Amino acid sequence: MNEPNEQPIPVIIDCDTGVDDALALLFAVRHPGLDVRAVTCVAGNTDVDGVVRNTLTVLEHAGAGDIPVARGAERPLIEPVRTASHVHGQDGMGDLGLPAPTRRPVDVDAVTLLRREILASPRPVTLVPTAPLTNIALLLRTHPEVTRNIERIVFMGGAVTTGNATPVAEFNVWHDPEAAAIVLTAGVPITMYGLDVFQRVLVPAVDVARLRASAEPRLKLAGALLAHRDPAASGDPTPTGGLGDAGALCAVADPAGLTTELLPVEVSLAPGPARGQTIVDRRPRPGESEIHDGVRELTLVDVASDVDVERYVKLWLTAVEGA
Repeated sequence: MNEPNEQPIPVIIDCDTGVDDALALLFAVRHPGLDVRAVTCVAGNTDVDGVVRNTLTVLEHAGAGDIPVARGAERPLIEPVRTASHVHGQDGMGDLGLPAPTRRPVDVDAVTLLRREILASPRPVTLVPTAPLTNIALLLRTHPEVTRNIERIVFMGGAVTTGNATPVAEFNVWHDPEAAAIVLTAGVPITMYGLDVFQRVLVPAVDVARLRASAEPRLKLAGALLAHRDPAASGDPTPTGGLGDAGALCAVADPAGLTTELLPVEVSLAPGPARGQTIVDRRPRPGESEIHDGVRELTLVDVASDVDVERYVKLWLTAVEGA
């Protein structure tokens, strides 16, 4: 966590807002240690125009300053769009019936905005993609010079053990595996905030209920998003709420709450049941494949293996509920 005299960390969020992307945005614009320079939007949880709408809506409810928002890729590099409306609702925001935002996106595309803001930042930027990595891959392939002013990429995606889109693949990487492979090999320090920690950070029911009962629009929205549940999955009227993507922003603001291991990671691109899997090599020594075929050079990634749940829940609540 930043000390009081330290400058805020310049961050750019690339999202597919999304219930938990919204929770991430609410936290990021309220935390004093983060300086949100821009937000870029990509198809994922819903179509890209819905993502733009949802992002602008969240920023309005959060009372955010004049943060530029740009529309990005409307489909993956190769695959068709495959949204997660069964999780996030038809509008991507839990079908809460929120009014249309009065804010508007900027008149440049996401890649142009990313390049402009990264190169213009006086300090290296931390990129925080909480979505399929299409925009970031396009940026890195089109404007590789931006890497000189990127401190780190902290992305929500991947899984060491169990996936959610498939038995082994997490949604964001599965949605655009080629984009994820490009980002992992871009030569930028990377932290993978995957499902192994993503699913563990839950806000207690009492806090969810308090937020839902608030008259403050920002807090009421936060409570409604946290309480969003598939009715078939829970009959509890005040369930606990998963922070999801917001945990990746917590990891930027307070990296000491996350335990990581520097491990080789690659993305499975072949057709079939393993497509989109993040293959994390946790072996202590080379195996027969390397012995017989030679060692392949793989990207080393800081893979999240454990998280201080209570610490991040408190961090998120303090920022979002702060004056």
